[in-house]
Amino acid sequence: MMGPAHSLSGAMAWLGVGAAVAAAGNPMPWPVLLAGTLICAGAALAPDLDQKSATISRAFGPVSRWLAGVIDKLSAAVYNATRGKGERRRTGGHRTLTHTWVWAVAIGAGFSAAAVAWGRWAVLVILFIHMVLAVEGLLWRHARTSSDVLVWLLGATSAWTLASVLDQPGNGSHWLFPDHAYLWLGLPIVLGAVVHTIGDSLTISGCPMLWPLPVKGRRWYPLGTPRFMRFRAGAWVENKVLMPVFMVVGAASGVGALVMAA
Repeated sequence: MMGPAHSLSGAMAWLGVGAAVAAAGNPMPWPVLLAGTLICAGAALAPDLDQKSATISRAFGPVSRWLAGVIDKLSAAVYNATRGKGERRRTGGHRTLTHTWVWAVAIGAGFSAAAVAWGRWAVLVILFIHMVLAVEGLLWRHARTSSDVLVWLLGATSAWTLASVLDQPGNGSHWLFPDHAYLWLGLPIVLGAVVHTIGDSLTISGCPMLWPLPVKGRRWYPLGTPRFMRFRAGAWVENKVLMPVFMVVGAASGVGALVMAA
């Protein structure tokens, strides 16, 4: 799928989690619901950091373009080192390492550990990164016609505001983990990455999300829906069907989460 659809699916997923935990009796404070939705929308772009032309690879200028090159080479190296006998060698790493559950869990755990270990400044950096990505994904038309500096300023302002609100007693810094402030930050990051891989599994190429678990004798087996149900990224079904569904389901879930938490 393309960036906007990935971001919308990430936002929908966290709002759905918000409704589910509220129904289970452990509602999110509204700042956690809001921050998590934006983080998840941003994180749903992150697996495409293995591709230099992707939204995330352009989002932070030369820094993200350089990092995309590094991740691409790392992904290709891991693929070639672990591929099965029937899997051809690759020179590029797109839709390999960063499109697996291993990567999703590792990235989420790393960000959570950073937030717990380094406190507010790490939280601000994590929020800034994902706010910028959320703007790039959810407001992509405006982001593409604006300067990068304006997008970064919006991301920085949003990060500072959200952190200030979350830091207030009862507003969610300790949600789910009372003894560790902001340990929960990794959850929407993991979810965003997982939702991204599920979205890509709907497309023609599929997605090797279960690596390194072998499927049909292949470690990088591209899982997906039945062939007749798949579509090309950016096709009409993505823009005319899936994105409206993501918006409606997300909105309904968000309202449900807030009503049940009240």
